[in-house]
Amino acid sequence: MNEQILQLFDEASEGYVSGAEISRRLNVSRTAIWKHIEELRAEGYEFEASPRKGYRLISKPAKWQLSELLNGMRTKVLGHKVHIYDEVDSTQTIAHQLVASGAPEGTIVLAEKQNAGRGRMGRKWHSPAGKGIWMSLILTPRIPVYFMPQLTLLSAVALCRSIQKVCQVEIGIKWPNDLLIHGKKVSGILLESSGEDERLKYVIAGIGISVNLLDEDYPEELKHIATSLAIESGALVSRERIVQAFLFEFEELYALYLEKGFAPIRLLWEALSVTLKRPIRTNTPTGVIEGIADSLDDSGALTVITPSGEHLKIYSGDIELR
Repeated sequence: MNEQILQLFDEASEGYVSGAEISRRLNVSRTAIWKHIEELRAEGYEFEASPRKGYRLISKPAKWQLSELLNGMRTKVLGHKVHIYDEVDSTQTIAHQLVASGAPEGTIVLAEKQNAGRGRMGRKWHSPAGKGIWMSLILTPRIPVYFMPQLTLLSAVALCRSIQKVCQVEIGIKWPNDLLIHGKKVSGILLESSGEDERLKYVIAGIGISVNLLDEDYPEELKHIATSLAIESGALVSRERIVQAFLFEFEELYALYLEKGFAPIRLLWEALSVTLKRPIRTNTPTGVIEGIADSLDDSGALTVITPSGEHLKIYSGDIELR
């Protein structure tokens, strides 16, 4: 039904189509038409409503441009196999299925919309249609399982550097992998893996970036903690350019990491951090830790100096910047 309604607007070019006309042409009630218009609005279509004229389609949601994405790709391996979906529960779920069917390293999954996008610690990620980058990247690193946190930090560095280059915004990394602009979250990273004999079989890097969301696209509970690249830069941003830049940065840093280890990645992460040298607070299985975030160790853990001078390491979890 939604497709038939959109076809009527295409036939009307930029003119209005009355609810009565849609109802007559499609043989459904006016109430049903209103419900379908609201469904389309939720998918990113913008309509102007006039009591006398009816509805006018103002704009359609942005769609991934595959040819533009591939033509601008500068990578050797990453991003040359692309799977694009209009709507999925989660790109992570699709990526796991692709690995099971033999998808090679560098394969990416992109979705216009996620219905059950997930972040760290089981949180839901707000993923409206056509507004962001909801992506999963398949990797097959030949490294021990316990090096996984290092890949998480590497992903954050690559994403932070690529966004800086495309958007020129003041963006930084909150440990371990949230990207913040002026204290608000613009991106999150979730790595999931499978291992065997203490070595990684594969890793799926889930990347969520709020690209072209506007203030009205956020539910009320997120408006004070979330932002987008469009809000912060003052202009709409090409999703294709962000993906191209991220995959290029990741591939370069990935090669450096495999050759030189974590040390150079750690230095880059520390330079981009908005966490270090600041008071933080976190809940751990053994209780609350408060202190100054001092540095990363060789494993990627955050070293915190408590008021008593004790040096403690945090290996996972959320921190609160104080």
